[in-house]
Amino acid sequence: MTSVPYLSLSIWIPIFGGLLTLCANSDRHAHVARAMGLFFALMGFLVTLPLYMQFDASSSAMQFVEFTSWIRGFNAHYSLGVDGISMPFVVLNSFITVIVLLAGWAVIQKKVAQYIAAFLIMSGLMNGIFAAQDGLLFYVFFEASLIPLYLAIGIWGGANRVYAAFKFFLYTLAGSLLMLLAFVYLFQHSGSFAIADWHALKLDMHSQTLIFWAFLASFAVKVPMWPVHTWLPDAHVEAPTGGSVVLAAIALKLGAYGFLRFSLPVVPDASQAMAPVMIALSLIAVIYIGFVAIVQTDMKKLVAYSSISHMGFVTLGFFIFNPLGMEGALVQMISHGFVSAAMFLCIGVLYDRMHSRQIADYGGVVNVMPKFAAFFMLFAMANAGLPATSGFVGEFWVILGAIKFNFWVGFAAASTLILGAAYTLWMYKRVMFGAVTNPNVAGLADINLREGFFLAVLALCVLAMGLYPFPINDVMHASVADLLRHVTAGKL
Repeated sequence: MTSVPYLSLSIWIPIFGGLLTLCANSDRHAHVARAMGLFFALMGFLVTLPLYMQFDASSSAMQFVEFTSWIRGFNAHYSLGVDGISMPFVVLNSFITVIVLLAGWAVIQKKVAQYIAAFLIMSGLMNGIFAAQDGLLFYVFFEASLIPLYLAIGIWGGANRVYAAFKFFLYTLAGSLLMLLAFVYLFQHSGSFAIADWHALKLDMHSQTLIFWAFLASFAVKVPMWPVHTWLPDAHVEAPTGGSVVLAAIALKLGAYGFLRFSLPVVPDASQAMAPVMIALSLIAVIYIGFVAIVQTDMKKLVAYSSISHMGFVTLGFFIFNPLGMEGALVQMISHGFVSAAMFLCIGVLYDRMHSRQIADYGGVVNVMPKFAAFFMLFAMANAGLPATSGFVGEFWVILGAIKFNFWVGFAAASTLILGAAYTLWMYKRVMFGAVTNPNVAGLADINLREGFFLAVLALCVLAMGLYPFPINDVMHASVADLLRHVTAGKL
């Protein structure tokens, strides 16, 4: 039991701050709502820093544990804890929330307090997902996090926002219901909702297989994996910039995290038996979706498809069952949080000025926005996997792990480096270079101090992680090794 409840603080400070921000519910008090929102976001981020600074990287055990009775009749507890797998995502989520509120500071003009509250509450709920060590508590946080993101898309989104929000909600809710059935089954067999007790269960292969598919229905939609990915491009295109940032940087990681916390350790034999299917689906996402991204005419849709392709690397790394692949996948998740957030913020900067996401409407932007073009080039290169950027590290490790597993799997996965360069740099070329043919482009103003600040912070993260990833990688070693021992040992 930790003396300072850092995990509870990381969950409830943003939620309390979001509810308090709603008190400034008039747009006449928007400046008050913005100041309150940024204050609580910063506080929520600061309380996560001790999680990293005081983390014992040599241990695979849960740390910063909090345990309180919750629903006695179901033997459910308010149980929190983080290991080397989950802790980085709590910090990342709280960091991204600060960036999102800065990005929307002068952009969101209607229902400002509600917008800020939605993102603060969503931040707290997502921290709860990563920290929950009780299955019922996890499910409550997992489902509750849908609501603020649904509202963010449905209220502040584009012309087809209601359709996109409803599609997003239906896809994710439908998958989650099967996960709930699996949780109920595990509760009946263990008498507990403690996730650690579920890891220790000895289930027959038939039960494991059914549970694996139930988990897959929920987590594959969240990642999203092919072929249940179609909600993501629609959601990204219609979401406000902040919604796209959180969706790409954090929400997609929830599904991948679910595989590590539930699918692999609870049903290890089924996970290994289904590994060829998962590898095939991952490679389809990496290669096929990469080709789909090339033909996109909408910048947001292109980056959305690139996210699906990059997340295919993550699931591939998980199901080749070696340390290099799994640690590479985790590093890729963190990197994608930075890079995808930066890409959507760059597109948001252009959209705020031109109110268009169509690549054809631009051209020659570098002539009028040179500072912005420099940042955008760095993030585009990172998205394409350029060495010395964070986008290279995780993908390279997954490719090495895949080659160790099977040469042809690694060879197929490596093709994304070519495809990633093709769709990302082609988009950059058409938007940034050439003559200015659109008079609206000629009148664009370069980034202001606020925009330059959050882009510079993300640029530092991308470069620092690309040049020296070990501060993040080192905290994962013990937990990844313990998980792989558990999975490869099996239970049957």
